[in-house]
Amino acid sequence: MKQNRLIIIITFVLVIIAAFLYWGKSSGTFDHKEKEFAVKDTASITKIFLADKNNKTILLERKPLNGWELNKTYKARQSGINILLETIKYLVPKYPVPQKAHDNIVAQLAAQSIKVEIYQNVYRINLFDKIKLFQHEKLTKVYYIGGATPDNMGTFALNEGAKVPFVVHLLGFRGFVAPRYSTLEKEWRDHTIFKTKLYDIQSVTMEVPGEPENSFRVESQADNFVLYRLNDNQKIEGYDTLKMLNFLTSFSDIRYEALLDMVSQERKDSIIHSVPKNIITLVDVNGNSSAIKTFYKPNDDRAFDMEGNFYTYDIDRLYALVNDEKDFVLIQYYVFDKILRPLSYFIPEE
Repeated sequence: MKQNRLIIIITFVLVIIAAFLYWGKSSGTFDHKEKEFAVKDTASITKIFLADKNNKTILLERKPLNGWELNKTYKARQSGINILLETIKYLVPKYPVPQKAHDNIVAQLAAQSIKVEIYQNVYRINLFDKIKLFQHEKLTKVYYIGGATPDNMGTFALNEGAKVPFVVHLLGFRGFVAPRYSTLEKEWRDHTIFKTKLYDIQSVTMEVPGEPENSFRVESQADNFVLYRLNDNQKIEGYDTLKMLNFLTSFSDIRYEALLDMVSQERKDSIIHSVPKNIITLVDVNGNSSAIKTFYKPNDDRAFDMEGNFYTYDIDRLYALVNDEKDFVLIQYYVFDKILRPLSYFIPEE
């Protein structure tokens, strides 16, 4: 009886092993790692490197105190980082590229793909996720992202060292994911100009070159804000404190619309050498300074008012210089009107 039970157990185990081996074979000739693109633990990702075939590269690094950094120079746009991390976490294979298209797709990937390198903090000793010792940064995933499938519902991808490329996608997402791995630096740049809370503001200086009488400086002094006219440094008493409070709190989140890196140098020089509309300088309590210099934008869209009169300037947007005047950008009145206030705005009418 015991012998029969042993034979049954051995037979059962052999059947399971045979089924497993058969299933593994029938699922394809590729190794399991060839179709594994996702990195589930995105919280452990420390660095993402992207490189295309035109030698354009993007390096995104997680900094403990300052968030993500772009190419060791700029603050990275957090919304773009979030989308990329979501893609890295949920990228799954849809199906392997058919054999008849294999060579063509591999050639396409070799010519036009984006190389993706993912680095993580890992442990040299990790016992059942309970005991973790000797943390270090390690390159854990490398793959190549290519173009879209003909129906635009998938993206060609190949793991480094794999022989079989796959069509990958995101569950629940209709479209292709290649644009999420952009190697254009401007698409990863953070658009923030001012991001200072009210209690962190030491001073704000507003210069209005065309109307010097409306230029002013407001300073934080002894838990209060003191207003000065700029051209004679005279202290202004009795200003509208509610308007001033709204003005200063608006500096908590001010962003530009677009980085204008494709504007011709001739046009850019013509604009930035004209008289600025406003020059705003904010200094925080730690002595850090942020500034913007705005310029009128010509009415290139040929807009007219309700009476048919031609607007001299664009009524929706301005040009501006930011980041120590290194970046030429486009800004919207809709966003900036709340901080483009003249001195007269704060003085109550008699």
